[in-house]
Amino acid sequence: MRTLIIIGLLLVALGIVSLGYEGFSYTSREKVADVGPVEVKADRTRWVSLPPILGAGALVAGLGLAAIGALGSRKD
Repeated sequence: MRTLIIIGLLLVALGIVSLGYEGFSYTSREKVADVGPVEVKADRTRWVSLPPILGAGALVAGLGLAAIGALGSRKD
């Protein structure tokens, strides 16, 4: 059951980080034109948004897994 607690805590941390950030951007290099031996490339920046429901879902799932792992590891 310790594995469930660890996975749950990781999901909680990822959920908090996801709620704190709106998304992330990355830059890719794309070929714009190719004329004979000359090749023109351009850097393009793309934005990936993280919906708040994703962070909230990870947070709730993580809390649930951590609770199940903690309750399952208790000995009566």
